[in-house]
Amino acid sequence: MKKYHISRHQRFLAIGLNYEKADAETRGKFSLVPEAAAALLEQARDEGIDGLLVISTCNRTELFGFAAAPQHLIRLLSTHTNGTPAEFDRVGYVFQNQEAIEHLFRVGAGLDSQILGDFEIIGQLKKAFVQAREHGLANAFLERLTNSVIQASKRIKSETGISTGATSVAFASVQYLLARVPDIAHKKIVLYGTGKIGRNTCENLVKHTGHNGITLINRTLERAEAVGGKFNLRVKPVEQLQAEIAASDVLIVATGAPVPTVTASHVPADKPRWILDLTIPVNVAPEVGDLPGVTLVHLDRLSRITDDTLAQRQRYIPQAEAIIDEVRGEFNLWLESRRFAPVIKALKEKLQAMKEEELDHHSKKHQADDAKLAEAVSEGIILKITRQFANHLKEADLDSDDSLEWIRKVFQLETDTP
Repeated sequence: MKKYHISRHQRFLAIGLNYEKADAETRGKFSLVPEAAAALLEQARDEGIDGLLVISTCNRTELFGFAAAPQHLIRLLSTHTNGTPAEFDRVGYVFQNQEAIEHLFRVGAGLDSQILGDFEIIGQLKKAFVQAREHGLANAFLERLTNSVIQASKRIKSETGISTGATSVAFASVQYLLARVPDIAHKKIVLYGTGKIGRNTCENLVKHTGHNGITLINRTLERAEAVGGKFNLRVKPVEQLQAEIAASDVLIVATGAPVPTVTASHVPADKPRWILDLTIPVNVAPEVGDLPGVTLVHLDRLSRITDDTLAQRQRYIPQAEAIIDEVRGEFNLWLESRRFAPVIKALKEKLQAMKEEELDHHSKKHQADDAKLAEAVSEGIILKITRQFANHLKEADLDSDDSLEWIRKVFQLETDTP
């Protein structure tokens, strides 16, 4: 198989951790809020990194960029989170060059998601690239790679059935309640947090339980009122949180705060109560689960709930992987052409200089029309020579490193080392 080279940079790396080996507590330590991600990018730029993407969701935290060694990116991540390099070594992973590229494609395709076929990560990838560009860390390589991953993701979503059916954390939450809470339609439900996950959960609750007695609470009252108005639900200010929890049978927390927003002091131990925490880091303090009568369920457990939908999605994995291979192949061809482009450019300039010398030498011996003809002929020859070399370098069965070095030596070219 032909070797593809990354760029003039030392190595393209992917470092991170996800739901597969890191539990919710550990993922919470390495979670990056937007301000921390921005600070990380600033430091990375100051330290000479010129391309870096930062992705942090409830299921994963990952950095994709160029560095001399993975330890550089791991140190940056640890500096701006509550995690340590030692903890990262225990549960994290590192991919380099083509493996890193392949990993990003699989992430963007929903094949590496906790729920197969979940394309929420594409929105995060787009935001990561915008943020990288704002901090001067979006080079041509990352722009082309990001666009290629988005292209593959769109094709997989439209050409396969890997995202069909209702399967998400919000859906899994409702499925859990339907299976375990008796007479759920008549239970008092409090939903705390009306961000994206909260809104989706609310919509699933109304749709699948027929329940319209849900109470919404959010730190910004206007947001809760917007969701409540859509579904005709009760809305309460955050100051009444403890009273509403005390009256609840089911509490769903989707606040997305960096520290627990519900503690043992909020929850009376007076009756059976189900509490679902849909956040990373955890927003319900672990000790709440020790209270009598309380069943505390975290995001990881909900994400393991599977049904026939997930089984059906498995069938489309080979088709999705074939699309990835196709788009990744196109990206690698672009990548390879970038590598030898400086040599071809230098060769063309060298031939142009040789042509000018020859034309100047013979100009006094020929008429003006002859000079124009010589100019046209020589330009055509230069174009044919450079095109021949370019086509030669694209052939799959040669070592392009040797060919590039040969061209440099024969024509005594000076180019930037790619």
